[in-house]
Amino acid sequence: MKKILVPLILASLSVLPSLAAASSSSYAQLLEQISAPPPAAPAPAPKAVPGQRADGRYWVTIAAPDKRSRTRLLEEGFDIVVVSKDRRTVSGIADKALLDRLSSRAVSVLSSRPLADYSSGVSRDFPQADAVYHNYQETTDLLRQLAAKNPDIASVFSIGKTVQGRDIWCLRVNTSVKGNGPSDKPGAFFMGNIHAREHLADEVPLLFASWLMDHRNDPEIKNYISTLDIFIIPMANPDGVEYDIKDGQYQYFRKNMEKNSDGSFGVDLNRNFDSWWCREGASHYPPSDTYCGPKAFSEPESRDIRDFFLAHKNIKTHISYHSYASEILYPYGGSDEDVADPRDKAALVKIADQMAKLTGYTAEKSSALYIATGDSCDWAYATDKVLAFTVELEGDGFYPGPAVIKGTVDRNVKAAVYLLSMTANPYQ
Repeated sequence: MKKILVPLILASLSVLPSLAAASSSSYAQLLEQISAPPPAAPAPAPKAVPGQRADGRYWVTIAAPDKRSRTRLLEEGFDIVVVSKDRRTVSGIADKALLDRLSSRAVSVLSSRPLADYSSGVSRDFPQADAVYHNYQETTDLLRQLAAKNPDIASVFSIGKTVQGRDIWCLRVNTSVKGNGPSDKPGAFFMGNIHAREHLADEVPLLFASWLMDHRNDPEIKNYISTLDIFIIPMANPDGVEYDIKDGQYQYFRKNMEKNSDGSFGVDLNRNFDSWWCREGASHYPPSDTYCGPKAFSEPESRDIRDFFLAHKNIKTHISYHSYASEILYPYGGSDEDVADPRDKAALVKIADQMAKLTGYTAEKSSALYIATGDSCDWAYATDKVLAFTVELEGDGFYPGPAVIKGTVDRNVKAAVYLLSMTANPYQ
């Protein structure tokens, strides 16, 4: 039966649901809001707005023709944002001190320009031009609305608090257990926005939650809801998100808000897990965007995620959403080694390939471009053999505007539904 129903429900995703549920938590209404023309942007400011973190940093392009050279750049503290199509150069963000250090170490810096100049054509006005994106309070409110309207199957609870005391909210979809209690049902866990500036990674799991509630009575979705334990954390790094949009100006900020020993701020939460912690492809340089922290699980947010996994041993599948490379990545990212279990490797490859077909992305091993240690998905697989995937969403930058949301969500809802179909038996 499942083999028949899965294609049917996936095919139905290409057609938008009707506006039957007239509420702000309705998936159809959310998409309608996203599709509405944005308000007119204000005239450009004559100078940079005070506090704009882009000032003082640089957009840098460097020759890095092989995996080892790219990995070394990460270790130096360079934030690789883009790898060229021929994989011979990389571009990303560096502060002045790092740029000087790279230049003194025989690194071939091909170009550099102030990040404020590089980003000058990007609309940074989150409240107006990008108002359809959900900030922390709006994300929280929508999760609560979804649970309040579907109390028989959904609940919201906090997995813990951030550096600045914000709750990390989780929507749970389970017909027999509410809140943080244990369950024997196979679990699927969807997490977004562990990196602050990747706001599209909040929208995809958040709108997927809305889509599930709107489609809860579809035969296939009803079956998943009754037989699985589904967890959705759209925003795993709320402190960083709120900082990235402060004062209506994007800050190009990736990390959490921990104050480091040198006075800089932030630890890269996706380099802070105890999976080959801070070996290859992570930096001990605190101002770096890939700073791994003083020790594994030094940060409350990474500890909260760790403890959430450990408290829910029934989780079998997992997606961590990021942006922007249009890729489906599977472990390991922190090692050139493949996972040792041949059944797990086959399942990881199969599921990644299918999700890539549904999204139009590229499926590959996470370490294909470079090695990066301390990754949450590597840790989840190594600790409990959770079949964990990093989904790099699409777009042409960290702030692609509202137009990209609808298509990205549509494609990734298909992939998420497919993952649900594999959760009870990933080896089918």
